[in-house]
Amino acid sequence: MSLSTSSEPRTEADPHVDTAANRTTLSRGVFLGGVVLAAALMFWGAWERRWIADDGLIVLRTVRNLLAGNGPVFNAGERVEANTSTAWTYIVYAFSWLTQIRLEYVVLTIALVLSTAAVVLAMLGTGRLYRGVRPSAGGTILLVPAGVLVYIAVPPARDFATSGLETCLVIFWIALLWLLLVRWAQASTPSTASILTLSFVAGLGPLVRPEMAIPGAAALMMIVLSAGLTWKIRALIVVVAGLVPVGYQIWRMGYYALPYPNTAVSKDAGGAKWAQGFAYLWNLVGPYLLWLPLLFLLIGALLLVWRSRADAPATATDQPARSLWQRFQQFLRTPRAVVTFILGSGLILGIYSLRVGGDFMHGRVLLPVLFCLLIPVAVIPLRVPARAAFGSNRDTAIFGVSAVLWIGTIIWAFFAANTTGMPEGSVVGRSGIVDERAFYALNTGHKHPILAEDYLDYPRMRAMVETIARTPEGGLLLPSASYDSWFVVPPPGPLEEPAEHVVFFLNLGMTSMNVGLDVRVLDQMGLAYPLAAHTERLEDGRIGHDKNLYPDWVVADTGMIDVRPWLPFFLDEDWVADAKLAITCPETQELLTSYRSELTWARFKQNFQQAFDFAKYRFDRVPAYELERCGLVPPELPK
Repeated sequence: MSLSTSSEPRTEADPHVDTAANRTTLSRGVFLGGVVLAAALMFWGAWERRWIADDGLIVLRTVRNLLAGNGPVFNAGERVEANTSTAWTYIVYAFSWLTQIRLEYVVLTIALVLSTAAVVLAMLGTGRLYRGVRPSAGGTILLVPAGVLVYIAVPPARDFATSGLETCLVIFWIALLWLLLVRWAQASTPSTASILTLSFVAGLGPLVRPEMAIPGAAALMMIVLSAGLTWKIRALIVVVAGLVPVGYQIWRMGYYALPYPNTAVSKDAGGAKWAQGFAYLWNLVGPYLLWLPLLFLLIGALLLVWRSRADAPATATDQPARSLWQRFQQFLRTPRAVVTFILGSGLILGIYSLRVGGDFMHGRVLLPVLFCLLIPVAVIPLRVPARAAFGSNRDTAIFGVSAVLWIGTIIWAFFAANTTGMPEGSVVGRSGIVDERAFYALNTGHKHPILAEDYLDYPRMRAMVETIARTPEGGLLLPSASYDSWFVVPPPGPLEEPAEHVVFFLNLGMTSMNVGLDVRVLDQMGLAYPLAAHTERLEDGRIGHDKNLYPDWVVADTGMIDVRPWLPFFLDEDWVADAKLAITCPETQELLTSYRSELTWARFKQNFQQAFDFAKYRFDRVPAYELERCGLVPPELPK
């Protein structure tokens, strides 16, 4: 009779059970340790390079107007959507309203939290993706950080983790969508609540940033077309996903008279500049040898797929025959489909970025693309064989190759993190691309320019504030060639009340955040000035700055004195006279009325109906040419 049976209590520990438990504990400890390490590196790296860009301060001007009760506008009385990310604007507004602390610190805090949380969510989602990977007999699976370290190591990723721009929100949304999709794909029967939550998050894509509608729409199509859903659930998915973005779109078209943010009009986001786009791509990939870790991780991923297929059990042959469509529906709710989705989204976003010419900020618009491509390998599984199994065999060879690729990635990350991608740093090169953080750190004299006051040390800024204080009667401020003075075009007089101050300058953020909300701030590129945004694009202009409205138009538009000696020497009376007439073009007047007139129900409906027409409208920035285009008779010149 045996001394030990299944019904008898175990008198001593089973060494096999203890070893398996130890391996599981080790695997979990390594994974959680990697998550904590990566989160700490992201937070520390972002803090070490903390700053708020001039473009980040633009968002805060809109938030100030919201808090003051002027609505989501850049200048009071003008309904212009000067911020690309709707969600980012309202998130900053909500926390600013709740906390009542300084706006710059609100933004900095939110950005640090979202950037760090994005890394954590990405690793949790990818760790869950590899949950089904099994170790060899007696071996251990170690999930170690890989792709997230590549992302963190790239200097622009840490630069734009703060910056006041929406990059932190974009990667957070991608990571959250990734985690929810992996959970959905692995659930045996996902609950209705989880499906609707996933759909709601996916639907927020275009509000996070307009081009995020691409992965958002693709995710929704995956969910709706997947097998096992009733038509009632599919209808609920569409309603839940579309409720907020569609509602906002209707409101946007009626309120702003545009189907997308004014920034898209200003930068002609539908135009094509492929050559500039490829230059922008190499500007990110080349200096850091970014292709090297991507190659390492690609080889590791292919090795993992090959090994997983070799370990997969044989499929049953007596399954009922299914149509091609049914098999496609079944495939949509699988981890392979989710990986295909995220990689495909990254490639499409990358192609779009190349087509529009990228950006003028080093690496910025390619960061979401890089994040999408790296997220399936945010962590990678190392299949460590049992100690007794080490030797000349396949498992040992696979572990050795995987370990070498991972160590190579770590070594690359160490060197890349300390690399200066643009040696010229603060200089705008021939490509028009610049290391934005280094540029402003040098030109303000602050290592971490965060507060609006830090930008008073930027050329012309302190002089602007002083000039406004010296001219209580109002006037139009135009920048001079000197870094410490402005030209002022006075208002016509005498006036019963002082006229407003209008500042016409490229750097909207630092300008608008260092003056009161009663000062109107306009820019020649048109981010906050539709009159400039709707001019024709300059074919050879600097990327992101290829609109340039002549100041003659602003003199005409603001009604300031248009004759000498009150005009600066570089303005021509005849050009200003032409601009005063050209601005009366009926189509231009309709455009100006759409965002300057009182918002009545009739105006809302008319704006909604004409939003796409307004978006397409363009006119010539040379006043004389615009007169000809619009069929207006030029004014007679004095003899």
